[in-house]
Amino acid sequence: MTRKILFSVALFLVSGISMAQNLQLHYDPRSSLYGDNVSPENYLTATYEMFQPDNWGSTFMFVDLDFNLDNGNIGMAYAEIARAFKIGDFPLMPHIEYNGGLGNGFSIPNAYLAGAACPFQLGDFFMGAYVAYKLNAFEKASHDVQWTVTWNADFLNDKLSLAGFLDIWSENKDQLESTSGKKLIFLSEPQIWYNFTPNIALGSEVKLSYNFVNALVESKLYVIPTLAAKWNF
Repeated sequence: MTRKILFSVALFLVSGISMAQNLQLHYDPRSSLYGDNVSPENYLTATYEMFQPDNWGSTFMFVDLDFNLDNGNIGMAYAEIARAFKIGDFPLMPHIEYNGGLGNGFSIPNAYLAGAACPFQLGDFFMGAYVAYKLNAFEKASHDVQWTVTWNADFLNDKLSLAGFLDIWSENKDQLESTSGKKLIFLSEPQIWYNFTPNIALGSEVKLSYNFVNALVESKLYVIPTLAAKWNF
């Protein structure tokens, strides 16, 4: 899933730019890399991202569509929408977020987050981070914590862009298992883009995950690079 790429810039530029939108198409080779245990075939994922600032903060959302069924039909749709609230010059911004989706014959349990975000800059990188309480609406609700950091930077006269996010959160172990307690989940998706024009870019996203792909079956680190194209509106 492509996520949060605009968020670190959004935190800095809450009232200074107009709406930003982009459409991405990723070729995901996870079946070639890890076989049928992860996916019966390689597939395409389309992502739409939108960031809208206003005088009171900013709204960020994205939608992923996985074309992973027979004949390239859509097998899963997943969405996130987040709102950050600006309070004068106060360095922290209240943050609320919703995650959820649908798959072929199943639904992705909703997640509701509320916390605080903080923007900062490291050299050329615009960074954002937030810590939030997370309610995972499983059959047995899971009360958790999530920490997220995002980054975005441009180099070579804006020809080269680096972006991405890193999530760490907790979940109950008892979804399909009889064991109690918590497990940690790690997910990160660094991206690299070469911008041929202000609108057209080609690049890659590397999906790094632990306890996320087949999270209910095994604990394993997955590394899945994609080939991608992006159109900035």
